[in-house]
Amino acid sequence: MDNNPKESQYKDRDELPIFIKWLDFVKWLLVATDNFPKKTRFTLADRQISIALQIVEDLVEARYSRNKSSILRRVNMNLEKLRVLIRICFETRVLPRKGYEQASYSINEVGK
Repeated sequence: MDNNPKESQYKDRDELPIFIKWLDFVKWLLVATDNFPKKTRFTLADRQISIALQIVEDLVEARYSRNKSSILRRVNMNLEKLRVLIRICFETRVLPRKGYEQASYSINEVGK
């Protein structure tokens, strides 16, 4: 049994690497948005979490669908929306530089 908390709990399963990376990002996003000020937590944070969870659903759907291209285009569009929201959070100083860099890296990795 692996006790390393840094390891993703999903690596034991037969999951796609993109799905594992995205779930790790969503877990990070949930923690990061908890630190947002109250006035943005219920607007920007909720919207980001909603988009991130939609991407989870779309990745699951793409895995079992024959027509993956239309679903993956939708995922790509949602990734772009999330990039913009993350940038707004950084520019308004709701998200620190380190968080912005981590989020940007994760989004870009999944977007490849």
